[in-house]
Amino acid sequence: MLHVADLLLVYALLFLITLGMVPIRPGFNAMAHLPRYAWTYAVVALIHLIVFEIGGLYDRERRLVVQTSTSRLVMLVWIASLMVGLVSWLMGEFLIPRSVLIAYAVIGPAGLWLNRWTSRRLRDRADGPARLLLVGAPAAAQRAEEHLATVSRVLTVGHAQDVAAIEQLAVSSAATGVLLLDGNALGMLYADSLSRLESRGVEVLQVVRPQDSLLGLRTVGEVGGMPVLPLSAHILTASQQRLKRWSDLAVLAVSAPITIPLGLLTTAVVALRAGRPLLFVQNRVGRNGASFRMLKFRTMRPDAERPGGPVQAAVDDPRIIRGLGWLRSARLDELPQLINVLKGEMTIVGPRPERPEEMADYERIIPGYRRRHQIEPGITGLAQVYGHYHTHPEFKLGHDLQYLANWSLLTDLQIMARTGWVIITRRL
Repeated sequence: MLHVADLLLVYALLFLITLGMVPIRPGFNAMAHLPRYAWTYAVVALIHLIVFEIGGLYDRERRLVVQTSTSRLVMLVWIASLMVGLVSWLMGEFLIPRSVLIAYAVIGPAGLWLNRWTSRRLRDRADGPARLLLVGAPAAAQRAEEHLATVSRVLTVGHAQDVAAIEQLAVSSAATGVLLLDGNALGMLYADSLSRLESRGVEVLQVVRPQDSLLGLRTVGEVGGMPVLPLSAHILTASQQRLKRWSDLAVLAVSAPITIPLGLLTTAVVALRAGRPLLFVQNRVGRNGASFRMLKFRTMRPDAERPGGPVQAAVDDPRIIRGLGWLRSARLDELPQLINVLKGEMTIVGPRPERPEEMADYERIIPGYRRRHQIEPGITGLAQVYGHYHTHPEFKLGHDLQYLANWSLLTDLQIMARTGWVIITRRL
């Protein structure tokens, strides 16, 4: 419904602004162009909708804390307006008068904000007040309940001291949110319980303590006067994952004139030095734990992992075929993984794919390790450019989760550029 509301809003605003320009702009004959504007404004509205979708305006909002900021609405409207100008330039004619587009860029964000305000009120009316389950010591719960009593859109439905009972209590009390009053509770919930609560649509919030300010928190909100921090086991939103996929395909298309000839040249080198088979195919763990067949150029002997099974590669591994070590240090052996990216099994930047055997071990000893598999594994990643070959998997996990929590297209471009520097300097 919000998609439709925004589409109609943009379309209607453009016409209203056009008609409003008639008395203040002598010579602006809007009426004569209205039939043409009927379809060009529809194109403009669709461009805005695409930008809003990519910008995450239609990701489901939390009810209590995080709401779409006005600055974000302004930024997305301006980006969409610039895209309209770019499309007009490519077509050789303006889809909309420039004065109308400039006026819309000023007025549009207010209309979008009104749509979201109305949407929240309709949702609150349909769903009723948020139902919060309090978790913490009795004294802390009593203070929190006193504060929440002043908030009409929040209802406390229970109190738990034992973290182990949270999931059961959340279901039995039909809670829509859980408020952690003690920082120690988060460690007990991380990360499987938190993920299961999210899958049921239960929001989890953490009360911010004075010492937490040392962490430089940026997304702190408030409920009943209490500073709270929204928690999430799932990191990239659906719109961010779609944008990341589209950016992968764009990079593949732009880099094809370089990667295709380079791949053919590398194929010839491997054929001369290693013979058949040219590719090394191995099962790896992909998104959400699904298995896929990862491709690499073969640079080791065919019997490199026999008879003992999988063996972790070393820096100067004696199994590497003479004359092909430079392919590994230059990462050219991973060029076939671009096929995995094209198929949607991998992404260009992301956590490196693990073997199923190693994944099982890491999940057993490192809490929350599976969170790195919320997106497709990558050819390169933050752990690869800032960590080293011998960096412990737990520290690599920290890099991977930091990347996912702060993902942006700019971050991907920075990691790609730094990957080139790592290859040039031969830093492992």
